[in-house]
Amino acid sequence: MPDRLAWYALTTKPQHERKAVQALNIQGFQTFLPFYKSRRQWSDRAKTLELPLFPGYVFCRFTLEQRLRVLASSYILSVICVGRQPQPVADQEIESIRTMVASGMRVEPWEFLEVGQRVRIQGGSLDGLSGLLVQEKDALRVVVSVNLLRRSVAVEIARERLVVETNERRVA
Repeated sequence: MPDRLAWYALTTKPQHERKAVQALNIQGFQTFLPFYKSRRQWSDRAKTLELPLFPGYVFCRFTLEQRLRVLASSYILSVICVGRQPQPVADQEIESIRTMVASGMRVEPWEFLEVGQRVRIQGGSLDGLSGLLVQEKDALRVVVSVNLLRRSVAVEIARERLVVETNERRVA
């Protein structure tokens, strides 16, 4: 079976995600580095920063035959593996994260969740997106996880836009 083009998660040197993506793009690889906005307050000013949703990680699409070329970048530390075998990230997980980031809605890193209710969003720019429903204070959020990294991303959503996926119990 020929090597297949797939998305892989790569670990980077601390705070070198942007440089890693630039180096991989120069080599012709397709990359994905999602960001979120975070407002930080200093004693003399406030500033909105654009930070990686998955600090220390970037996503890159390549075949296993190309792995050594990817690892040749001085900013890349490793390919995420299960055992010693590089483990691809599901295309659907990458596309869900892309959709969330492109929606213009507030997106933020979220603690990884293994249990919870699966919901689907109806209407708007996130129509059809599925994830886990969580509630924090008075806000509902849909959480999409990248299982391989054990990391998640959350987007705040109105209750009326949510539909419970079949055979699931109601949480919120």
